[in-house]
Order: sequence, then C-alpha cells, then structure tokens
Amino acid sequence: MDIFIYYPWLFTLFATLFGLIIGSFLNVVIHRLPKMMEQEWRQECAESFPEYHIEPPKQTLSLSKPRSRCPKCHTQIRAIDNIPVLSWLLLKGRCHHCHEPISARYPCVEIITALACYLLADRFGYSPYTLGLMFFTFVLIAATFIDFDTLLLPDQLTLPLLWAGLAMALLGLTSVSLTDAVIGAMAGYLVLWSLYWAFKLLTGKEGMGYGDFKLLAALGAWLGWQQLPIIILLSSLVGLCFGLVQLKLQKQGLETAFPFGPYLAIAGWISLLWGNSIITWYLRSFLGW
Repeated sequence: MDIFIYYPWLFTLFATLFGLIIGSFLNVVIHRLPKMMEQEWRQECAESFPEYHIEPPKQTLSLSKPRSRCPKCHTQIRAIDNIPVLSWLLLKGRCHHCHEPISARYPCVEIITALACYLLADRFGYSPYTLGLMFFTFVLIAATFIDFDTLLLPDQLTLPLLWAGLAMALLGLTSVSLTDAVIGAMAGYLVLWSLYWAFKLLTGKEGMGYGDFKLLAALGAWLGWQQLPIIILLSSLVGLCFGLVQLKLQKQGLETAFPFGPYLAIAGWISLLWGNSIITWYLRSFLGW
C-alpha cells in the first residue's frame, strides 16, 4: 500500500468511507447481538432443564440472516435504503413503505464511526497499528451502545478485544510493550474487581458487572497500565455527570442501575489519542513537574 504512504490524505479518505460502511454494520451488531445472546441462553436452558418446559427459539438469528426489516411493518429493507447516512437523509428519517420514523441513532452511529476513523487515520497515518486501532474503535462503539440499551457488555466483544490487544503487543505492532500490556490487562481487571467486592461487602449490593472488569482489562492491554489511572478518573467523572443527569431526567432514585461501560470506552478512546497530553498537563499544572 505504498500509495497511502505517498498520499496520506488518500488513506484518511478511505478510512473515513470505510468507517461509514462499518458503522452501518455496527448498527446490525448493536441490534442483533443481544438478541442472539438471548436465543443462546434460551436454547441452553431448554436443553439443560427440560422439566421446566422452556420453549427453545423457533428461528435462528445471526448477524447476516434474516435480512433487515422495518421493525414496524416488517418490510424487507431495500439495498438502496442501506447507504450509510445518505439513505436516512433521502428517506427523511422514515420507512419507505409505512413511513414510520427511523431512529436517528442509526446515522449517528455511522457518523461517529466515520469520524473516529478519520481522527485515527489523520493522527497515526497508514500502518498495521492504525488498522488495529480501527478494530479497537469498532468494538468500543458496539459495546457502548449495547451497554446503553441492555446493561450488558458481551464477552463476544470484550474478550476478543482483550486478546487482540495482547496479540498486538506480542507481535510488536504497537508502542505498548508486551510487559506493559499484560500488566495493564491484569491491573485493569483487578482494580474494578476489588472495587466490586469492597462495595458488595460494605453494602451487600452489586455496584457493577463483570463485563466492566473485562472491558477495562482490554483497555489496559491496548494502552498499557500507565493509562489506567486517567481512564478510571475520566470514566468516573463522565459517568457521575451523565448518571446524575439521567437520573434527574428520568426522576429515578440513586439505586437505579445505569451503564458504566460506555464511560470506560469513551475514556479509553480519549486516552488513546490524548492520554499522554492530559497526563503531562496534569503533572505540570498541579504538581509542577
């Protein structure tokens, strides 16, 4: 791919367009993966506990089958209606058949993915590391929206992300050494695991899910243990602000569960691009280093 080396703007353009396309696919992942997990759980329960007469799923759902349909009228979505962002604009945010509104979140996910790819390509240029960071970003976006919707962080996303981060370090495709990646993965998991059990022993309640432990472990594997303090600090601050706003708007009590994974993902991605600058600014501003 020498052309990307000589014409870096071309790689940025291709990365942005690629992000739009993958963003459309991520919408499918966000919608279907939790349903696929529910099907698997129902199938396992039906096989393991026949005495309860649990009905197994009648139709197998995957990321590719069946074809996408309008959730209101169940009309199969045409190929021309699947063009990222553009189709939603041309349809004026409505189904072409029943004219029911189509959520604006679909083009938002596509735009967010494209913008993230643009920033990565512009910042790091063409390299295997940048391609790996795009995979890293795609998984974080899918995990973020799934956690918002279901309060779940699927192992199908967090564990491959963790192992991919360690593999990148092992192969020398990242600036993070294998030692720092392994320590980052261990420390990321153990920090939240320790907080979870401390909170449970003090209150008798569960403060977070195990998916959060795995996600922070994955972030530690990709970014190294040095970035964990800023990730935890940023995610806590952002989570606190958004959590209080959410509780206020929904007029719910403080015991209402809300996802923490999205704030870990956002903090991790910010740390990827600007973590070292934030740490340098903090040390100079508050510690005089």
